[in-house]
Amino acid sequence: MIIVLKPECTNDQLEQFIERLTSHYDLQVNTWVGTQRTVLGLIGDTSSVDMDYIAAQDLVESVKRVQEPYKKANRKFHPDNTVITLPGGQKIGDGSLTLMAGPCSVEGEEQICGIAERVKTAGAKFLRGGAFKPRTSPYSFQGMKAEGLALLSEAKKKTGLPIVTEIMRVSHLELFEDVDIIQVGARNMQNFELLKELGKIKKPILLKRGLSSTIEELLMSAEYIMAGGNEQVILCERGIRTFEPYTRNTLDISAVPVLKKLSHLPVVVDPSHAGGIAWLVEPLAMAAVAAGADGLIIEVHNDPPHALSDGAQSLTPDQFDRISSRLFEVGKVFGKTR
Repeated sequence: MIIVLKPECTNDQLEQFIERLTSHYDLQVNTWVGTQRTVLGLIGDTSSVDMDYIAAQDLVESVKRVQEPYKKANRKFHPDNTVITLPGGQKIGDGSLTLMAGPCSVEGEEQICGIAERVKTAGAKFLRGGAFKPRTSPYSFQGMKAEGLALLSEAKKKTGLPIVTEIMRVSHLELFEDVDIIQVGARNMQNFELLKELGKIKKPILLKRGLSSTIEELLMSAEYIMAGGNEQVILCERGIRTFEPYTRNTLDISAVPVLKKLSHLPVVVDPSHAGGIAWLVEPLAMAAVAAGADGLIIEVHNDPPHALSDGAQSLTPDQFDRISSRLFEVGKVFGKTR
């Protein structure tokens, strides 16, 4: 249930009203203070709440029930866009086009540090790189694990780029202290125990859409994190599995405006995993920017033919230089700042 209060509502009236609500009903009340209105979101079993009684209060402008099962991620509860702000001042969702770039897998210090320098020069604000790698085959390279995280930290020291990397299990959380944005991969989107634990920390979470998951299922997974207290969630469209075998996945470009309409959370797109082919990254990335994405997460490798994972979809640093400049140009057309 959503309650919109009148502009003249005072802080004392607001506090008294919330106290009456929580004392009469077993509900959680979320408060969002906007520039023009204050909105209260009632979370829990609202079936017993008397809407007529609520609407009759002098400080209430309107009241309505929300049918969607996701509440905290719902734009109705939070009309303004959420902006994720990192300790270093980097922002996601503030109207700028955010680029996250780096290799699928960390393979060595020279590799990750060299790529970090190149993508930073090209305009990337974040370094992505896999230390723990979920692979379809148990015989494929699984990542450098803790050593890979240490190398990402080294690249961060040298370049100042915040780190984006994937977590696989709850027991690894203590290893992610120096990670700036924790990524939840497509295969773990509905690992609810992991999502609950990530709800208890104070780091941004990049949540990727599952291979065959609906938009509502993605938002419900975000709700798991937010319900735990961590509202710093970034949604990621990375392509879904369809009947089409030519591309690795099918990029659901319509998910970008849909997510922006349904939710206040930032939305980024992964064109690398969606297409699975290097030459497809640029047109898919362009489409994502035009559709309203807040950012892109792109795979860049210094030697794609010899990459230990996902070389076919990785750009070279030179290719990323060229594509990033074009992406920023397209972003300007659609009101995105650099």
